[in-house]
Amino acid sequence: MDRQTLHAALMEAGIPGGYYRIEGVHEPVPTPPDFLFVRRAADGGWETGGHERGRDEVLDRHPDEAAACAHLLRLLV
Repeated sequence: MDRQTLHAALMEAGIPGGYYRIEGVHEPVPTPPDFLFVRRAADGGWETGGHERGRDEVLDRHPDEAAACAHLLRLLV
């Protein structure tokens, strides 16, 4: 699964767009105060996490985009 497929699956499942941010694919404006995210890590891997009260907390690190997207899907559905 890639980020575009993840976004399509979340839309199909009826998950509100303000609940998540998918780097480069779905970045809600204005930025919600709290949301879950998937993003590329500085080391080239991928991260899933949550943004709350202005701070990001990484929940897990993944070796590739597919694993990160699958994790975010499990968290939201």
